[in-house]
Amino acid sequence: MIDYLADKLHLDKSRICMVGDRLDTDVLFGKDNGLRTVLVLSGVTSEQKLLSDENTIAPDFYTDTINDFFA
Repeated sequence: MIDYLADKLHLDKSRICMVGDRLDTDVLFGKDNGLRTVLVLSGVTSEQKLLSDENTIAPDFYTDTINDFFA
């Protein structure tokens, strides 16, 4: 899907960042498609889960809330 959108909209995938609140869907989708990723901790995934030894999905960045983008 990302390849189609990048081609259709003439976007460089290296300039696309997937932002989401779930490691197992949003961040994994971004990683699997060669995008940078940001996990927002104000949703489903907690910082405790993100930093746990059981977690195998690592976003490139994470933040407490989407509002941090505008601060």
